[in-house]
Amino acid sequence: MKLRPVLLVILLLSGFYYVTTHSASTGRIFPWLHSSSESGAATNDAPVSGPMGSFHLTEAAAQPAFDTEEQQNIAVYKKAISSVVNITSTEVAFDFFYGPVPQQGQGSGFVLTKDGLILTNNHVIGNAQRLEVMLSDKHKYKAKVLAVDKNHDLALIKIEAPNLTPVTLSDSRNLMVGQRVYAIGNPFGLNGTMTRGIISAIRSIRGPQGNPIEDAIQTDAAVNPGNSGGPLLNSKGEVIGITTMIASNGADQSSGIGFAIPVNTARAMLDDYAKYGYVRRPTLDIVTLPIGPDIAEQIGLPADYGILIERVLPGGAAEKAGLHGGTQRAYQGNIPVMLGGDLIVAMDGQEITSPQDLSAAMDSHRAGDAVTITVFRGRKRMDVKVTLGDARDQQDPRGAQST
Repeated sequence: MKLRPVLLVILLLSGFYYVTTHSASTGRIFPWLHSSSESGAATNDAPVSGPMGSFHLTEAAAQPAFDTEEQQNIAVYKKAISSVVNITSTEVAFDFFYGPVPQQGQGSGFVLTKDGLILTNNHVIGNAQRLEVMLSDKHKYKAKVLAVDKNHDLALIKIEAPNLTPVTLSDSRNLMVGQRVYAIGNPFGLNGTMTRGIISAIRSIRGPQGNPIEDAIQTDAAVNPGNSGGPLLNSKGEVIGITTMIASNGADQSSGIGFAIPVNTARAMLDDYAKYGYVRRPTLDIVTLPIGPDIAEQIGLPADYGILIERVLPGGAAEKAGLHGGTQRAYQGNIPVMLGGDLIVAMDGQEITSPQDLSAAMDSHRAGDAVTITVFRGRKRMDVKVTLGDARDQQDPRGAQST
């Protein structure tokens, strides 16, 4: 009889232990024991059973809402992705035995119009014998080149495809350092990749051909090989630039310093194509020699900076305006030069100290514009009115580079 109370206590303790360790943990019998420790948590307890036993996973009861920043990222991507294309260029090289060897390159571009106009970099298409464009839906089309602007590394191509989605072009005049930007393209062939960063600086750079690109957009958004020609977007998903190059220090991959051509530079090219069917590059039709203090002192020039006119091209803008080329043959190292011509020191009052200054000044004009060129002719400083020519109409018969 004395054992009954002891057995009863043991039985009660055993029952309590079982309930608290096996049932209360799942909340099946005493749901308040389970929920009291995680009140307000939006979770579900999902049992998983299999040959190795059973266990429970805690899962979110619903998809969490995106925060404001994530919503903006997603909105930019959705707005632009259907307009971004992958461009494959194929050109034929020759091996040691003069056998043809196809070589392929890849880049990006974006749709400008519903009928298939696409903007990209000139260095993406290069000297390709064949161009292929793949849309975001994986459909592929052959493309043809309509116009190029090598000085600004831009190219306009076209495909025949239905119902294309064009981008929205913004204005690149009032961009601010610190402004958020997005780059979408095909880095290393990975289609539809988006990266995000800020505008790190607005500066002049040298393009792939060595030509100056004014007001280039520097960004820390990751840009890699294959991004070239793709859009740089603002937080509204509008195009503010065309991704063109990276500062890689030889690594050929993102170093946090990428550059894009401002979209307003592309607008000038597109306006020319719409009006004339080709890109009109303004030119003075001259062959020049940069002047620095050392050269100026050696040949006795009245200024220690500027651009010396070696030759004026026959029938060109400079010749029509009465500018003079050189008459005295000399040598700069082993390179023959012509001295005695007019020394350009300003254009429309803007000082010209180097070929880059002259290129930058020309970028603000179009063929047919009238400008005032300030020169030294001997020791005499004078202003000459010049109507800029069209680079397409005038080529140097000797093959020298003209401005």
